This record gives sequence, C-alpha cells and structure tokens, in this order.
Amino acid sequence: MSIDAGELAQSMLSAMKGVLSEKWPEIKEYAESEAKKLAESFVAIQTLKSAGKIDEEEAALHFSIQKNASRTVLLTIKGLSTLAAEQAINAALDVVKDTVNTAVGFTLI
Repeated sequence: MSIDAGELAQSMLSAMKGVLSEKWPEIKEYAESEAKKLAESFVAIQTLKSAGKIDEEEAALHFSIQKNASRTVLLTIKGLSTLAAEQAINAALDVVKDTVNTAVGFTLI
C-alpha cells in the first residue's frame, strides 16, 4: 500500500479546519502548507523504510522533526494558542494514522 500525499494532505487539512474554524481565514495558507509537508514527509518515510534505508527509530525521528516544525509554524500565527496548535496537529494526525501506520508497517503515529 502506498500513501497518496494529496489525499492525506486534504484529510489533515479538513481536520485542522474543524479545530481552527474561528481563525481559519488567518491560518488557512499555513495549514495548507503544513498539511502538504506532513503528507510529503509520510511518503518519504514510507519510501525510505520500504527501501531499507531507514529503520523504525529513524522514521520516528523524521516524523517528530516534521511534526515539531509544523507546530512551530502554527504557533507563529498571532492569537493562536499553544493548545489550539497542538489540537490542530493532533486532529490532523488522528485522521491519517491508520493509513500511515499500515503503509509503513509499524506504529509511527
């Protein structure tokens, strides 16, 4: 099973929008960009893991770095609390975790 980055990004974006609906006009472009980056990161992890170029620990580190980067970007938006940023990221990851975990063959998210 391979990951469709576009599909993943759309699912994550919808989840973020649900959490951040009050600030959506200000955050939309940032959320789109971060959802895309996260999705592309999952595709890269799957590709590298399938090729035997990274192990589960390295994949988890790669994921952690991208997740933290996305959280940091969202925190730069004026008036967005740490809790709201964290909830948005968690909601986005929750909707794709089964797809990603199945594709990479272990529990990444």
